[in-house]
Amino acid sequence: MKKVLVITYYWPPSGGAGVQRWLKFIKYFRDFGWEPIVYTPSNPEFPDSDNSLLNDIPDGIEIIRHKIWEPYQVYKKFSGKKKEDKIQAAFLSEKRTNPITESISVWIRGNLFIPDARKFWIKPSVRFLKKKLAGKNIDLIISSGPPHTTHRIALKISRYLGKPWLADFRDPWTGIDFYKDLKLTRWADRKHHRMEREVLRKAEAVTVISPTMAEDFNKIYPRKYEVITNGYDPEDISISETPEPDEKFSLAYIGTLTATRNLPVLWNVLGKLVRENKELEKDLVIRLVGKVDFNATQSIRDAGLETFVSRTEYLPHNEVIKIQQQSSVLLLLINNTPNARCILTGKFFEYMGSRRPILCIGPENGDAAAILSQTGAGLTSGFEDEEKLKENILQYYRLFKVHRLVSLSSGVESFSRKNLTGKMASVMDAITR
Repeated sequence: MKKVLVITYYWPPSGGAGVQRWLKFIKYFRDFGWEPIVYTPSNPEFPDSDNSLLNDIPDGIEIIRHKIWEPYQVYKKFSGKKKEDKIQAAFLSEKRTNPITESISVWIRGNLFIPDARKFWIKPSVRFLKKKLAGKNIDLIISSGPPHTTHRIALKISRYLGKPWLADFRDPWTGIDFYKDLKLTRWADRKHHRMEREVLRKAEAVTVISPTMAEDFNKIYPRKYEVITNGYDPEDISISETPEPDEKFSLAYIGTLTATRNLPVLWNVLGKLVRENKELEKDLVIRLVGKVDFNATQSIRDAGLETFVSRTEYLPHNEVIKIQQQSSVLLLLINNTPNARCILTGKFFEYMGSRRPILCIGPENGDAAAILSQTGAGLTSGFEDEEKLKENILQYYRLFKVHRLVSLSSGVESFSRKNLTGKMASVMDAITR
């Protein structure tokens, strides 16, 4: 088998979306002639732990770990957080914070830690890997970002070993939704763009998760970008007993509900519907599984929906699958940001794999809406389209009342993790011939 070194910050027992993509590729690599070696921090700072994901790590693969120093303890002390508090992604905050200290922290993060707060892992990793990889006959290096620190490490190791490098982007770099909130100086902004362009130019292959992301990167540096979406693993679903469907009309949102995913149109429409429809008022349950930004909590309160909400802060991945399967409708809330068209979260594909109807709010010309239309897996309405959203909710509710609320999707299998690993392996084979 060919050998591939995968550099990833997120690895089990890390939970959350960031770990799933490359954990699942690595799970199936051997079926396509690739033996993976994983390089990851020995002491990372991640939002949640999920020991159930350890079951997906193939037997006998080599996992190389090296210590990382991160500035988060300093940040926690400065911002008044407790030492044990977890750092959340995408500026999510479950409680109101001091605006002055938070503003200073964001400025420091954006301007001094480039490409990100894991930058202090770059030089030690390069020194460590030069020694550690001696005699291992690596055929390919892969970096998974963000954090984009991984790409900086891969660039240097690729040069040192004289081996090709594939850079995989789970999210954009300068095009990510919170980039504008980093309070960047002109110097820092130029440095971010210069580093991003260098990665796009020097990697032998660049993979992205959506067609629109490929278009956006092409504007930064024209080249071929391979689109390999996120997906779902049928084994995750088949090993669990299919639970009984909820008796109530349950709308479930699974994942981190950030400020940009808090869509007041949803809460406003649901608030109006329960006031207009007494039957729906009795039947409705809004299930939130994951961290919830305080802005979303406030929007729900303002809409008078607090009594309808069931909240669970975090569940292991295997238990999340059961929640998805038993819920009436799965809520897909696209970030209301300039890059909304390109957003295809990993959770979206797991929703499809769970075979429950999906209610999407986001750009009707976006990548998620296109896949929902192509597969028949759900309905989409725009960020401000209250009337269409109301129609979509009532359509699902009417079917629920007559026990006919099922998913009629087709072609979802093309997004299975094993099929997608085959596509990734084809890209890998092409640059190592």
